[in-house]
Amino acid sequence: MLDALIKIYRHEGIPGLYRGFVPGLIGTSHAALQFMVYEELKRDYNKYKKMPSEAQLTPSEYIGMAAVSKIFAVATTYPYQVVRARLQDQHNTYNGVLDVIRRTWRNEGAVGFYKGMVPNLIRVTPACCITFVVYENVSRFLLGQNK
Repeated sequence: MLDALIKIYRHEGIPGLYRGFVPGLIGTSHAALQFMVYEELKRDYNKYKKMPSEAQLTPSEYIGMAAVSKIFAVATTYPYQVVRARLQDQHNTYNGVLDVIRRTWRNEGAVGFYKGMVPNLIRVTPACCITFVVYENVSRFLLGQNK
């Protein structure tokens, strides 16, 4: 690893060590959006049912909210994932992010930024639902709020 850092520094200087940092930060927005939507759905649902905001819900209610939050996060951040994947594709040569965006828009339109989203959702949503049900139950257990 040290060898790689030295080579990057010699060929690209200090900026080379941070190349890809901003796109990586943008990638973290997915989890932030998902968790925010999940918590807002819980709060609004409990308000609708006239229950305290921290009231325990059923596993199926948690699953529904987890699925909606995952779908929202994926739909919001998927264009970024497409651009990133295309930049990493060894079969095509792009001149940066803007080139990927321009070529995708020109050749495929807006649909190009969402290619593969449905199979992706089918793959990731079940794990997300399980994760949130476990999260809720473990949180309640650790905080001593189980009934």
